[in-house]
Amino acid sequence: MQQFDNASAGDIVLSLADRIIENRAYLSEIDGKIGDGDHGVNMAKGFGMAADRIRGNDMSLATAFDTLGTVLMTEIGGSMGPLYGVMFTQFAETIEGSSSIDAGTFSAMLTNGLDGIQSIGSAKVGDKTLLDTLVPAIEAFDAANAGGKPFPEALDALVVAAEKGRDSTKDLVARIGRASRLGERSVGVLDAGATSCALILETLALGAKQKLQLSATVGR
Repeated sequence: MQQFDNASAGDIVLSLADRIIENRAYLSEIDGKIGDGDHGVNMAKGFGMAADRIRGNDMSLATAFDTLGTVLMTEIGGSMGPLYGVMFTQFAETIEGSSSIDAGTFSAMLTNGLDGIQSIGSAKVGDKTLLDTLVPAIEAFDAANAGGKPFPEALDALVVAAEKGRDSTKDLVARIGRASRLGERSVGVLDAGATSCALILETLALGAKQKLQLSATVGR
């Protein structure tokens, strides 16, 4: 079975933080076209604070996700903090009792994260939000998994769908949040949340693939 160790995977969250911080200016630039312009700044602040608490502490993936989720929910501003905060907290709760993470556990983790977001927000696919990235990405992962694809190939399918979902927001009218006041004028710009979500999913998938490769090498 293809799986990786939960206890030694906390550094995946450090990679997430690095990716968000690297794209801080880009995310704020996108957000500034139809929103407050603070998405990248707030996200980088929260992910950076979490990374400072994770680094050097040899955390499991579950504990690192919980640390990140708690910081995002309680210590950063903006509308995205609570949404991503509950997503990562749900990720943590899903896998905290698992010594290893296989494709089924990974799917449950993603699905519970989505459920958490939907429990506190009213957005749906097509509203020009992060759900336009997250929902099709999960669906693609699950379809690949159900079709018998190996775990790494299912992760590849997730990334492709996440990028397509992100790109689809350019042609959508914003129906949630500050951007919704622009109506048709919000068309032609990527949604910042959908863009950061794609970055998160791409980096998460890459980290998982690297851990799977390492597990396969060690298991030989």
